[in-house]
Amino acid sequence: MTDVLKGVRVVELSTVITAPLAGMMLADLGAEVIKVEHPQGGDPFRTFRGEQYSPNFVAYNRGKRSIQLDLRTDEGRAILLKLVARADVLLENYRPGIMEKLGLGDDALAATNARLIHCSITGFGASGPYSARPAYDNVAVALSGIASLQLDPEHPQSSGPTIPDNATGMFACYGILGALYERAHSGRGHRVDVNMLEAGIAFIPDPFANYTRAGIKSDRLTRVAASQSFAFRCGDGKLIAVHLSSQPKFFEAMAAAPDLVRDERFATRDLRIKNYGELTRVFGEIVATKPRAHWVNVLEEHDVPFAPVNSIADVLDDPQVRHLRTFYRQRHPTEGESTAIHRPVLIDGARDARALPAPVLGEHTDAVLAELGYDQGEIAKLRAAAVI
Repeated sequence: MTDVLKGVRVVELSTVITAPLAGMMLADLGAEVIKVEHPQGGDPFRTFRGEQYSPNFVAYNRGKRSIQLDLRTDEGRAILLKLVARADVLLENYRPGIMEKLGLGDDALAATNARLIHCSITGFGASGPYSARPAYDNVAVALSGIASLQLDPEHPQSSGPTIPDNATGMFACYGILGALYERAHSGRGHRVDVNMLEAGIAFIPDPFANYTRAGIKSDRLTRVAASQSFAFRCGDGKLIAVHLSSQPKFFEAMAAAPDLVRDERFATRDLRIKNYGELTRVFGEIVATKPRAHWVNVLEEHDVPFAPVNSIADVLDDPQVRHLRTFYRQRHPTEGESTAIHRPVLIDGARDARALPAPVLGEHTDAVLAELGYDQGEIAKLRAAAVI
């Protein structure tokens, strides 16, 4: 059985990345996830690139059903509470105080379902001097210290994938699973709070340990120098990455090809860290003399940890990725095919590829309301009143 959360019901009030990722991870484990969206536009990620079913939305919302619901109306709140009454988890990423303003604070939720796991995701926590501020990934990247490990201070330029956004969603899923496990013993509901600032900090524990224990102020090269990580341009212009780590055998194997083993500048690991810039230059000049295919063969032969620097397109065709069957195709009845990523967790050697494709806005509204006991006449009235 790979759907280990089968029978768990999740109500998701969320947009963009943090909570949608957590909801998708729960769905990937077999949970039933109902995404509640405002009738006017729904999750802003839906139209992120000017479409109604954007790649960004699809990336974080497979496996879910979508219901339109205006929570600013009494009828909308009543429907939500009916969903909550039969749910195991409520997942939301509103700013602090918004749930209370909607009449959906902790007291109302607990009165509706004392066994509910309520997971609240915020930018900076439920209280404090920053709690009311808006937060997105780049804000948390900067505040958590991650940016100081990425940016060239002379030429600052934000780059790369979302980190705190994704880390927060993963930590939220982790907290929900822990709360569900405890509830199985006690029968009690729980509130789980996760914020992007602390998730970003928790995602990079080593620079904080280095600073507080050894006074080391990390920058964008501190870790790569210590771990002896390199990226080189080969003679054909293609890129290759090497990670020598701390075991001498990897440096010795790498250095044997260009015969650098006896170079006094690089005789010990400490010297290789101290002279990281010079070692990078020397290796780089050597690697630039031959095409990547040559170095792939040499490094593999010498058992050096390496990989070609794959583009996103390259990843899809990488032999190991294809072997693992990491990607699979989904078909939505109106939006066509999408490429989805399997959850990276196998249970008893298996994982299920039958997850629903990401839903269009309100795709399952009528079906979900019918499950709650609404008949077609009542659903029509709710639609006419713009509640759904």
